[in-house]
Amino acid sequence: MIGLTEEIYGKYWKNRIQDAKNIVATSEKHLRLQSELIKSPPRISEIEYNGYPIGILRLDELHPEISGNKWFKLKYNLAQAQAEEKNAILTFGGAYSNHIAATAASCKLAGFKSIGIIRGEKTASNNPTLSAAQQNGMQLLFVDREQYRRKTETQYLQALQQQFPEAYIVPEGGDNELGQKGCEEILSPETRDYTSAYCAFGTGATFKGIAKSLLPHQKLTAINVLKFDAVSDFKNATINNNYHFGGYAKHTQELLDFKSWFEITYKISLDYVYNSKLFFAVFDLINQQKINKNEKLLIIHCGGLQGNKGYAERNKL
Repeated sequence: MIGLTEEIYGKYWKNRIQDAKNIVATSEKHLRLQSELIKSPPRISEIEYNGYPIGILRLDELHPEISGNKWFKLKYNLAQAQAEEKNAILTFGGAYSNHIAATAASCKLAGFKSIGIIRGEKTASNNPTLSAAQQNGMQLLFVDREQYRRKTETQYLQALQQQFPEAYIVPEGGDNELGQKGCEEILSPETRDYTSAYCAFGTGATFKGIAKSLLPHQKLTAINVLKFDAVSDFKNATINNNYHFGGYAKHTQELLDFKSWFEITYKISLDYVYNSKLFFAVFDLINQQKINKNEKLLIIHCGGLQGNKGYAERNKL
């Protein structure tokens, strides 16, 4: 399944990934981002819905530009790049990608150059996401959809490495072993009392990282925002494929109405692509009494709010 198998990255990624524990010991202590940006664990907002107390892990508050799960997926990749003495990060994303925006900001603060392989036309470079990425120093290279599909092919990646020998290549969405390792740190001692966690599912890196870090009494449900049937390889973690609302970056009026109601009611902003679907799903499952009231619920807010302006403009909302 897309986003769930390591094989799609081929031998290239396996040859690039070293033991993450060694990376931490040798280079992360020199990476100033960790101490400068992430000074404390994200807070947990407590809300209530239909008699269910719900904790919200506020990854959206970590940093204005590197918020949500993006930092966790980038941190060990940046450390690895430093360990390999690379001075640039090359990665992939769409014209409104949260990952592209976060990578550009992270690289600027950490002292790396950044290069983005962007799916789409150069005319999109004026949108809010790519404008911010360029302001943070990212070099944008636009490719058509056919070429973009090659982003996991070993031959294509080797050609990019030859073109940019100074660059460390991070896959789309930060979905590699190091990205998953970072996501193993999303849950913390502050979340240990929660028994049922919910997250959005895209590339799968966040889901896999959190699933690996669950305590014995905890379980995880991911809400797939893409229109395909993802399957979990974990016994204590499942994927719900029923709330994609037509596919990635798609919506219905029902979803838009929920987003507005939630933000007015709880004073917490949601993005259109991931969190609106995630929170809608949890609330709908509560309405259907498919969640046990004895469970202590935690919803992981994965950020992505930077994309709201561009999404609204694109869809004339």
